[in-house]
Amino acid sequence: APLAEATVQYAKKKITPFHTPGHKQGKGAHYLMRTFITDMGFNADVSLMSELDNIHNPTGIIKESQELAAELYGAKAAFFSVNGTTGAIHAMLLSALSPGDKVLVPRNVHRSVFGGLVMADLQPVWMKPSLFEGIAAGPTLDTVTKAVQENPDAKAILIVTPNYYGLCPDVKGIAKLAHDNNMLLLTDEAHGAHLKFSSRLPEQSIDLGADMAAMSTHKTLGAMTGASMLLVGSDRINIERVRRAMSMLTTTSPNQILLASLDVARLQMAEMPGAVDDAAELAGELRRIVNEIRGLSSFGVEAVGKKGIADLDTTKITINTRALGISGLELAVMLRDRDIACELADPYHVLLLITYADVMKQAHAAIIALMDIANKYPGDKLFTLVAPPVPAVQTEMSPREAFFAGSKSVSFARCVGRIAAEEITPYPPGIPCILPGEVITKEMSEYLTEVKNAGYQITGAADSTLRRINVVEKELI
Repeated sequence: APLAEATVQYAKKKITPFHTPGHKQGKGAHYLMRTFITDMGFNADVSLMSELDNIHNPTGIIKESQELAAELYGAKAAFFSVNGTTGAIHAMLLSALSPGDKVLVPRNVHRSVFGGLVMADLQPVWMKPSLFEGIAAGPTLDTVTKAVQENPDAKAILIVTPNYYGLCPDVKGIAKLAHDNNMLLLTDEAHGAHLKFSSRLPEQSIDLGADMAAMSTHKTLGAMTGASMLLVGSDRINIERVRRAMSMLTTTSPNQILLASLDVARLQMAEMPGAVDDAAELAGELRRIVNEIRGLSSFGVEAVGKKGIADLDTTKITINTRALGISGLELAVMLRDRDIACELADPYHVLLLITYADVMKQAHAAIIALMDIANKYPGDKLFTLVAPPVPAVQTEMSPREAFFAGSKSVSFARCVGRIAAEEITPYPPGIPCILPGEVITKEMSEYLTEVKNAGYQITGAADSTLRRINVVEKELI
């Protein structure tokens, strides 16, 4: 691990620092900082030392470390990101596309994609996701095919694989469709950095034909939070342009510990064949037991083949709470009270994430807590939220135009006919019903009133109660 090893060696040197950071190897650190950062950690908290290469123009250990990562993943190139997969996605869009280009995008992508659309001045063509147990899955191949036929001038397709819940669309089919129509396939693979390392899990997207993939090495592998990678999977991508985009979007003071952690995470997977297989096996056992608890259920491979689901990452354990008569949000709070923290919760589910680091002891703790909670509920009612159909969307501005148009907050009663300046997403199923640049029609305001009154969780909006909504200052004529 050349980058990590060089960082350790530098930290061991007795350097007298007349440079940043201001804490000077921890000598000036507050005692609270010292409670969770070691002396070695403070010594390694440097940036752009000559011995440690330069992420903006790597010629030494960073270059070698990125090449080792590319080799392990089977990629044409790998780029380290210290501002998360958000930064990697922004760089992916900026490097692969040009201002004004059309890109086909599922409606339920992560907010970082919307940021990339704004930055790169791209024109999204929104595709409808499929639904499974109240969860937004990927678009079907038929949905993507229709979007391609209706938009032959689009330059790329962007998909999420796997999503938060482990659901994977037909990446291979979509890749062939894209390339047959002279388009790129870009993937937000934030939740799939581990897929390469287990034959029991879905194939990673670049092995299925994706041209680029942004992945969160910190989410399911051993990198520090905020440390991610951008992989180039084909010769359709200009690697030098990717390097320029990554450099432009990366801080000139990259955190050396985050960079080193990416190197170590890669080394760890090279040294631990079978570790992710073990995680998949543990997840399978936990899922089996969950399905034996009255009122709870967790789907498995039987979901594969449903609309928009071509494969499933089984290390994500989605627990449906409806038959217990409570919401997933309520279950998450009760689990947290028992010192069990979930990856996420929505009105119908909680999600438990299993990685190579988990062992049966952790799984056992979750099982005991779930059994204890389930025993407190009779399970004689079904928790249900009923929403009306989502109204049609009217687009008035591109994401970039809406971002720079200026905005203001108005009362909900005065939002009809205004252009939204923020995203509004009811959960379930987590699909934005309104995005910046789209008109809030009378039908949309009535829909929002109904889902809010029904108890749906509202995200994206600055005011989750929807008493006020941010709109573009400019009014429609």
